[in-house]
Amino acid sequence: MTETLDRLRLSRLGDDDLKLLLLVRHFELKLLELYGKGELNGTTHTCLGQEYVPVALRPLLGEHDHVFSNHRGHGHYLARFADPHGLLAEIMGREGAVCGGVGGSQHIHRDRYMSTGVQGESLPVAAGVALHLKRSEPGTLACVYIGDGTWGEGAVYEALNLAALWRLPLLVVVENNGIAQSTPTSSQMAGTVAGRAAAFGVRHHLVVSTDVNEIRASLEIPIAEVRAGRPLVVEFVTHRLGPHSKGDDTRPPEAMRAARDNDWYDRYAGDHPDQFHRLDGPVRAEVQAVADEVAARPPSRWEAS
Repeated sequence: MTETLDRLRLSRLGDDDLKLLLLVRHFELKLLELYGKGELNGTTHTCLGQEYVPVALRPLLGEHDHVFSNHRGHGHYLARFADPHGLLAEIMGREGAVCGGVGGSQHIHRDRYMSTGVQGESLPVAAGVALHLKRSEPGTLACVYIGDGTWGEGAVYEALNLAALWRLPLLVVVENNGIAQSTPTSSQMAGTVAGRAAAFGVRHHLVVSTDVNEIRASLEIPIAEVRAGRPLVVEFVTHRLGPHSKGDDTRPPEAMRAARDNDWYDRYAGDHPDQFHRLDGPVRAEVQAVADEVAARPPSRWEAS
């Protein structure tokens, strides 16, 4: 899988897109730093290396669409709301937290966005929401993010079956980073994501590019067709730079090297150095300011009790 990612020059992004990519990157790095210092409790799962996926999808999803995320969902949330203060306050249990500090890193609910740490839970829920949208809000869709490891859950197949039978406006985004926690996907999954979608007559779209502009152009029409009741599985071949959680990374050195070689961050810096360096430092400083401000807040009501 590591050889299928594109190595072409990345196209130039607008400043807003690049700022969002950098925001997610530096937010995730800051979380790992805070955990390392013992300033955060619990656990966290970063999306380092995968930030471009929700950023590419951002303008293709409307405010009335429902988004269901997973345990590795900080980038999904920030692409939806651009709210690092509220998210960090939630993770740190401080005032102003999105869910009062009771959801933490994995379980977030805001408007039409929800994340959960339970593998496979969101897909049947998203299918039910998609059925409601089809009946009550035509033209809107339910988008659910899952990973390659989630294909070991039976609920995935029940949901795909109903989505195909009932022609639901369901968009399934698969972030296939080649490893399920610490188990290589090749060791735990027979066949392919495309083959499993095809078994239910569900369309499959493979994305191997890390170019945000290219991804958007390729998905604009397929996602528009989801809104008309043609469910779709979009599989992103991607890389996870960090560990599953914090220190549980057992991948061999060559796998880590391939992940770093394909990382959009260094590649974009090399392709568009002037724009990158003009924005990278200020965004890094912005994230530091967010962390300082949130850390100075008092505990949330639930945390304090």
